[in-house]
Amino acid sequence: MTLRTTLRAALFGATALALTATGALADMLEDIKAAGKITTATEMHYAPFDMLENGEYAGFNKELFDEVAKELGVTAEYQDLPWASILPGLEVSKFDFVNAPVTITPERMERYAFTLPISDATVALVQRKGGDLTKPEDIKGKTVGIQKGTAQEKQLEAYSDTLGGFTIRGYGSPDEAYADLAAGRLDAVAGSAPNLAYLAKTRPDVFETIQPPFGEPKYFAWVTRKEGSESLIEAMNAALIKIQDDGRLAAMQEKWFGTATALPKEMPAM
Repeated sequence: MTLRTTLRAALFGATALALTATGALADMLEDIKAAGKITTATEMHYAPFDMLENGEYAGFNKELFDEVAKELGVTAEYQDLPWASILPGLEVSKFDFVNAPVTITPERMERYAFTLPISDATVALVQRKGGDLTKPEDIKGKTVGIQKGTAQEKQLEAYSDTLGGFTIRGYGSPDEAYADLAAGRLDAVAGSAPNLAYLAKTRPDVFETIQPPFGEPKYFAWVTRKEGSESLIEAMNAALIKIQDDGRLAAMQEKWFGTATALPKEMPAM
């Protein structure tokens, strides 16, 4: 063997080892099917998508992800984590997928692999029952709560600039913001329209939504790492389309949101 051949072989071996170490040659779908399970994480305090009922995980996301896992021929395992730690945890491979509702944004699409939309995510407002806000513009000069670190927070900040200013108070979870709103420490809470509609529906004596939603049309989806996920995303998208076409999605939407909405079968333009 010549010196040149030896160097080429060493270089090839080192390159292959590096690619394997970074996961570039891995196929997540194959690994998940071999394991018979897909591991996920979400924050189980984001009703009606993710919640705890008598200590058990429930919600729209749970039901929909279970159906997708069945289509893949695997079982789903769920972890309950604070929102701030979920995307960082995905990046270091602590789990396969984020089944929390993640707003699709151009910045996130550069970093993560998204499924097709699972729900509307347009931003809206909720206030205490009998409050004095009649339209979104009325929050000018008021105090509005929002979960920190969300795409909705960025849209709320932009809306404040448009209106000429209102106070934004960040919270670790939506439930904390709702508690302050009920106690009179906030004038409104901003969040995705489905979340707030569910809140008003389940606690009509305390909360009411302010119509119409003020944000640009947005969608929630699930995300995973980009490396090695192409076939997994394709399989999950095929499952989501099948579940929408056969009526299972509409039934879940009616149960958790009170209405059924057709979702895009292609990734929305950003």
